[in-house]
Amino acid sequence: MNNLFRPALVLFALLSALTGLIYPLAVTGAAKALFPSQAAGSLIVQSGTTVGSTLIGQNFSDPKHFWGRPSATAPQPYNASASGGSNLGPLNPALVDAVKARVEALRAADPGNTAPVPVDLVTASASGLDPDISPAAARYQAARVAHVRGVPVEQVNALVASHTQAPLWGLLGEPRVNVLALNLALDGSGPMR
Repeated sequence: MNNLFRPALVLFALLSALTGLIYPLAVTGAAKALFPSQAAGSLIVQSGTTVGSTLIGQNFSDPKHFWGRPSATAPQPYNASASGGSNLGPLNPALVDAVKARVEALRAADPGNTAPVPVDLVTASASGLDPDISPAAARYQAARVAHVRGVPVEQVNALVASHTQAPLWGLLGEPRVNVLALNLALDGSGPMR
């Protein structure tokens, strides 16, 4: 009986060390060497203080900032420990009501804007943590942000254009604007009214 347990325990210990210690350390070391920013969480640091990550959205509600996609996480928006979508189907009355309320809130924040509301400003992403919006969603908000900040809308649109990221290798994905990076650049671009 001892002849069976001993090899099984040795193999168990060996495989545990290999798959639970050696392999994760090797992958982490390779990631830190090849992709140091991404391995550290793609954090944005200003003056020694971490202000966020380019991978996780933040809840901006001030009219002087661009707003991201709605977050379906609870109990607070962009809660990374509760990542997930609302799982509401397109015919669900709760989703229809939520979208209507979001459209009304956007219209109330910028009553002069009669342009169609981009869908990504009124629907949550599958993760509820999306840090990006479409260029159309950024342009939709540009007039409001420019008005509140007292700067020309052309200046805000130029900032949006400079922060628009192309699809990966020109093929994968859609053009996108990172809301945190755009708002940080906006805060550093000019005085408030």
